[in-house]
Amino acid sequence: MFEPAEKRTLVSVSLAHFLSHVHILVLPPLFPLLRDQMGVSFLELGLALTVLNIVTALTQAPMGLLVDRIGPRRVLVAGLCLGGCAFILAGIGMSYFWLLVAAGLAGLANAVYHPSDYAILGTAIGEERVGRAFSIHTFAGFAGSTVAPGLMLGLAWAFGLQGALIVAGLLGPLTAWPLLRDALAERVPPRRPRPAAGAPKLLSFTVLTLVGFFVLLALTNSAVQSFGVPAWTQVSGLSLAAGNAALTAWLGMSALGVLAGGQVADRTQRHGMVAAGGLGLSGVLLLIGGVVPMGVLPLLLVMGLSGFLSGLIMPSRDMLVRAAAPPGQAGAVFGIVSTGFSIGGILGPPSFGWLLDHGQGGVLFVVAAACMGLAVAMSLWQDRRGRVLRLQHA
Repeated sequence: MFEPAEKRTLVSVSLAHFLSHVHILVLPPLFPLLRDQMGVSFLELGLALTVLNIVTALTQAPMGLLVDRIGPRRVLVAGLCLGGCAFILAGIGMSYFWLLVAAGLAGLANAVYHPSDYAILGTAIGEERVGRAFSIHTFAGFAGSTVAPGLMLGLAWAFGLQGALIVAGLLGPLTAWPLLRDALAERVPPRRPRPAAGAPKLLSFTVLTLVGFFVLLALTNSAVQSFGVPAWTQVSGLSLAAGNAALTAWLGMSALGVLAGGQVADRTQRHGMVAAGGLGLSGVLLLIGGVVPMGVLPLLLVMGLSGFLSGLIMPSRDMLVRAAAPPGQAGAVFGIVSTGFSIGGILGPPSFGWLLDHGQGGVLFVVAAACMGLAVAMSLWQDRRGRVLRLQHA
């Protein structure tokens, strides 16, 4: 069980992560309304999301360094308020120009969450409970993504398009409020002395390997979440309803797998092995579900189990990143490694869209499974490295 102070921290940080995923999906559900209101195309609206992702990719590592320099709670509060101001500005401006400005500000705010959240949880939660804390934090993000489309459409129905954007923005400072007192009381960490010869480096080979690991995971997620349904239609002739049901099974069971993975992560030091086993089995099931024709019910079972296993490894994934961070630099390492998500999010959609345009839906699933296979190899390397380090310090 978590201590009372740990519970307060975990709830406030998880709510911030929940809102970060809501803010990522504020605009897409409103695209038809924004197109009519602003007189722009869907292509132009999609550019706003591109701006958001590029800004996040470029600023996530610097935000991690800022977290370690001035304190994670201060940076997190600033990010929540900045993200809120971005959408309030979009609602007040109600023009395409201000939408692009808001997307840029929201991308900068989005760069804050991973380095801040993990730095806070890694120090505020007892060592034997960190894995479960990471799993709850990740589950809150899944919940935010699930709630966002319905929430935004409901706000638009109740308050209109402009009101929906403003209310979504107001959620930022509202979520920051419980963190404000601790943020103001947070001590600025002292400047670190220059690292001694032989000390762990911030940009070590291990950290760079984890960036690649996160790119591979992002590519897999992009393939399944964004293009899995039309790919199934090409490969197996599934209806849109059946394809969306399979995708829902994958996403829903991923969320449950995250919670189970927290228990696993707290009971082992072999996080690389956990990641390798879960990703390997998940990739095999994904490949079967993607290229082997089957009925709807078997597909739901296969994709549900694949999703559960892919979610199961996420807390262990985060523990691998934590273990790779030099002392006092957890924020920087999580910021650098999380850049892999943005890189994969930028590279994946055009690549997988090209495959579908050329009738290669089956190849899409092969590529997604191959990405998981490469991630398995990286996980095994991390596990071997972890065992060597533990033996050296034994």
